[in-house]
Amino acid sequence: MIIGPGIIIAAIVVLFVLVVGFKSIRLVSQARVVNIQRLGRYRKTAGSGPVFVIPFIDQILPTIDLREQVVPFDPQSVITSDNVGIQVATVVYYQIIDAKKSAYAVVNLVGAMEQLTITTLRNVIGGLTLDKTLTSREDINAKMRAALDEVTEGWGVRVTRVELKDIIPPRDVQLAMEKQMQAEREKRAAVLRAEGEKQAAVLQAEGNKQAAILTAEGERQSLILHAEGDALALVTVQKAQAEAIEVVFAALTTSHATPEILKYLYIQALPKMAEGTANKLFVVPSELENIASLGATFSASAQNGRPVPGTHSPALSASDAIIS
Repeated sequence: MIIGPGIIIAAIVVLFVLVVGFKSIRLVSQARVVNIQRLGRYRKTAGSGPVFVIPFIDQILPTIDLREQVVPFDPQSVITSDNVGIQVATVVYYQIIDAKKSAYAVVNLVGAMEQLTITTLRNVIGGLTLDKTLTSREDINAKMRAALDEVTEGWGVRVTRVELKDIIPPRDVQLAMEKQMQAEREKRAAVLRAEGEKQAAVLQAEGNKQAAILTAEGERQSLILHAEGDALALVTVQKAQAEAIEVVFAALTTSHATPEILKYLYIQALPKMAEGTANKLFVVPSELENIASLGATFSASAQNGRPVPGTHSPALSASDAIIS
């Protein structure tokens, strides 16, 4: 099959149109922008979506990401105000807010930010001692962020945060710091141990005090109960003795006891009178013949039906007679 010149020309035209159409349309992703130049000059900044340009006349520069970005920097040598050399690694968080300035105001944005970070870091830490550097990270971060943001604003970049990733002191300083931290831990442990012993001693003393109070209270209650028991026993014994005397006196007044019986009963009652702690004193007559006269008196009184002279009740008269 022979292809004519017209068909070749048509194919070339179609191919040219396809290439021009492909070059005329560019899709830009979300949160990204592109700078467009026309004949070498800045024309506009196009956002996300389709972008139409004139092929061979307009030029689209590399895409610029508007999201927050993170750039870590290697540890840098820094000397503190007390002449201690340390290694400090930093991390910078930034965001491009002006795509035109970021493309035309600086040649290498990341490289420029790295050098700016190094110089700012040395200026800030150079005015601090090692101890202050180790304990003032937040202050250092705030000072560096303010210094960086002041410069990068002209590059269309906003520094959102600067962090000291790591601070590495010399080996001898690390050993001294480890010994210091160990001594501090031992000190805190000793303080806690002493505090615990103090609390234990206080609790033990409090427990001993409570135990002594309870023991004394128990002994007091025991003495009270013993005293009440002794008093009750004494009352009971006295009551029993009174009842026995009444029974004996009643028996004597009704049975017409002879002097011999009275002597025998008195001799039988003497050991009983000596028993018990309540009987403190009893009298033994010098002559047992007095019992006979006592019995004759009781018998005569019983026969006549009148009480013994000088008495008011049978029980009381009997007890008085025996004691006298």
